[in-house]
Amino acid sequence: MSLTRAELQDAARKAFGETGLAPDAEQSWALIADLGWLMMSVPEALEGLGLGAVAAGAIHSEFGRVLMPGPAIAQMLAIEALAAADTLAVRDELIARAMAGEVMTASLSGAVDGRLTCVPDADRASQFLIVSDARVSLMPRADAGMKVTPRETWDRTRRLFDVTFEHNADGLVLAEGAAALALAERLRAQLLFALAGDSLGGADAILQLTVDYLMVRRQFDRPLAMFQALKHRVADMKTVLSATEALFWARASAPAPSLADMGALKANATTVYRAIAEEAVQLHGGIGLTMEHHCHLFLKRAMLNCALGGDADRWEEAAGRQMLAQAVA
Repeated sequence: MSLTRAELQDAARKAFGETGLAPDAEQSWALIADLGWLMMSVPEALEGLGLGAVAAGAIHSEFGRVLMPGPAIAQMLAIEALAAADTLAVRDELIARAMAGEVMTASLSGAVDGRLTCVPDADRASQFLIVSDARVSLMPRADAGMKVTPRETWDRTRRLFDVTFEHNADGLVLAEGAAALALAERLRAQLLFALAGDSLGGADAILQLTVDYLMVRRQFDRPLAMFQALKHRVADMKTVLSATEALFWARASAPAPSLADMGALKANATTVYRAIAEEAVQLHGGIGLTMEHHCHLFLKRAMLNCALGGDADRWEEAAGRQMLAQAVA
């Protein structure tokens, strides 16, 4: 199957064009599954669409534009891990169930002190992906007692939980040893890529909303968009966003970007998103400061994206160390 990035973006905007920001979670999840967006990167041999990273990037970007709730990023991680589990007897069945919308979730932050942190929609998930360098496994909810604790966040567009398993269980082992290490790195890179896409979609949406506001809001009998100082601020934001988008699509098309490369991309995209969201609050004036305004929805999502998957300091250091190693070699 072949679909261009523009076709995917157009389909997504038509599907969610009337729903507004942060649409209803259950209805959106059903629509995502019905449209086949969970199977974007799954090989056609496993009944997926086999469209690759560019298609997945387009979908994550569109999710960011509308502040999509739900566990789509985590679900795609679980599906990617299952697709790599060649020896798992029930792999095809589990992938089919996941692509149909049965919630299988994963941590968006990692494991801390034996528990999974920042797990989307953990209260309704049937399977939990556990990723470590030594083993990647899928833990069925029924096989291990667990404590699911809601995690309070500033961003209300995502429901995050911490999950503690009450007794040890192996679950369904998807990879071990060297295979687990390679798969874990791939999954971490996919998480960073998804967060970068979500951030760029959100940054583009709030920037466009800000431009629209400047064109209709009048001061001194002129639209705010006519004031040169504001034009320059908007132009600077657009320039930075365009450069980051170019890097994003270059990484999506690259044959084998490293984890540090994806980390640097995520750090750049989330930093740009936060900066644009903060500028949008200021450029909307008094109404931008109100908690109910859409500026705050984007700002809170931007701040959460900055934290998930590792912050900018961590990934900028990793990218710098990689460049130094390459220069010395």
